[in-house]
Amino acid sequence: MFPTVADVVALDAVRRGMPQVVAGERGLSRPVRWVHISEIPDAARLLRGGELVLATGIALPEEREGLQRYVRDLVDVDAAGLVIELGRRYADQLPRALVAAAEQAGLPVVTLRHETHFVGITEAVHGLIIDAQLAELQASEAVHQAFNELAVEGAEPADVVRQASRMSGRPVVLENLAHQVLAYDAAGVRAESLLDHWEDRSRQVRLGARTGFDERAGWLVTMVGARGHDWGRLILVGDGGNPPPQQTMLLERAASTLALNRLVVRDRETLERQTHRTLLSGILTHSYTVAEVTLRARALGVQLEGRRLVGVVLRLRRGVTPAALESQARLRDFTETAAAAVRERRLAALVGGLDDDSVGLLVALNAQDTEDAALEGFSAALRKLAPDLAADIVIAVGSSVGAVRDARRSLLEATQVADAAVHQGGGAAFYRLPDVRLRGLLHLLRDDARLQTYVERELGPLLAYDAQHGTQLVQMLGIYLEHGRNKSAAADAAHLSRPSFYERLHRIERVLSVDLDQVESCLSLHVALLGLEALRR
Repeated sequence: MFPTVADVVALDAVRRGMPQVVAGERGLSRPVRWVHISEIPDAARLLRGGELVLATGIALPEEREGLQRYVRDLVDVDAAGLVIELGRRYADQLPRALVAAAEQAGLPVVTLRHETHFVGITEAVHGLIIDAQLAELQASEAVHQAFNELAVEGAEPADVVRQASRMSGRPVVLENLAHQVLAYDAAGVRAESLLDHWEDRSRQVRLGARTGFDERAGWLVTMVGARGHDWGRLILVGDGGNPPPQQTMLLERAASTLALNRLVVRDRETLERQTHRTLLSGILTHSYTVAEVTLRARALGVQLEGRRLVGVVLRLRRGVTPAALESQARLRDFTETAAAAVRERRLAALVGGLDDDSVGLLVALNAQDTEDAALEGFSAALRKLAPDLAADIVIAVGSSVGAVRDARRSLLEATQVADAAVHQGGGAAFYRLPDVRLRGLLHLLRDDARLQTYVERELGPLLAYDAQHGTQLVQMLGIYLEHGRNKSAAADAAHLSRPSFYERLHRIERVLSVDLDQVESCLSLHVALLGLEALRR
């Protein structure tokens, strides 16, 4: 930051000359890039802009037009100001023509009533300039180092935004091209006031270049993107005045880091999905308060207040894992497909990955929306958009809730339903907790030691017998029970003659000490077999 004309006037080397501002006081905030001593009337041709001209006036023209031309030439080259020492050419005051021209143009003119060593002024000012340049260089180096580290670490957009806000001391907001907030740091300002009616306010700020300042809004804005593809805007919310150059450099460096990191992670997920995922994760882990969840969702264009909220979890029967999907890109594509289905059905929802094999949705329904119709429409759209996966898609739905604070419960219930439904047959449009029935319940209890003890107590001897003798009695028992204890049908399903199959049933009775003609015994064994299936999966 260069010193201003006012800063120069306040220097001791200048104050010794008893300075007096006689014109252009409104221009005292002009930055002084250099100090130039010149007595010639066409000094402007030697200037590059930003210079403070020191003179005694001995060679200035006498006529009115010449003085006006002298001032006009200084203004045209953007000189910072003019300092004239009185006593050699002008005894007590400067010519009115010079003062009037400078006042009209806003060019600061300062008179020195005492003889002053100009070299002392130049040394003092140049010292300020060099110190300011060094400080600016150090600040620039600090900015580049901070954002280079974030780029190397592959920092999340929220981390980059937080760093920009911390270094500028101002709120910083990252939005997409639809003016939806992807990340923000309020820098001590109330988030509600920062983001209130954000989309409407943001649409009124239009740039004529990649980086620009909107005086009306007080926003410094720069585009975010690379390779000719912009995908967002980074906004520094100022305090009303023109931002200093350091803030422009800071914001552009932060935008470059965001663009670079987006290129690095483009094969993982889009920034919108990443932002949705972070918010869904925050709901599940209680990382955000209810007010913050509501505010962040609203900034993303998803209104949660006053809506019925339904947690939904998507899985694939064959497993959404890198091996099954060939890469994490497949999971990313599945998430994007789910988001596309939401848009096609004109639903409002947060959509993002929950873990390596689940996609989560928090659907916000209007009062006029029918829950089943909305979910059936979403299911149909999702399967239409992913025909190769249609048969394997499992849509698990939690109970609808009426408040944001209960959204976590709906999402957790949907996760539990998905855990069970993914192992069930059938092609239902979606599953709720009543649909997973006994098989689903046992799957949910698979980590419970009591279920493991029950399975071992009921089937342990038969499992040990099979392991010792190389038989398949557990499989035969399952076939028998699946066919409703119809021995003839079970024998056909096992591809055995009836006597052979009957002999195996008698052996099972001896090993387990049970009577397979008793309904209660068969029921207990059937539950144990389903429990064993859940444990093995």
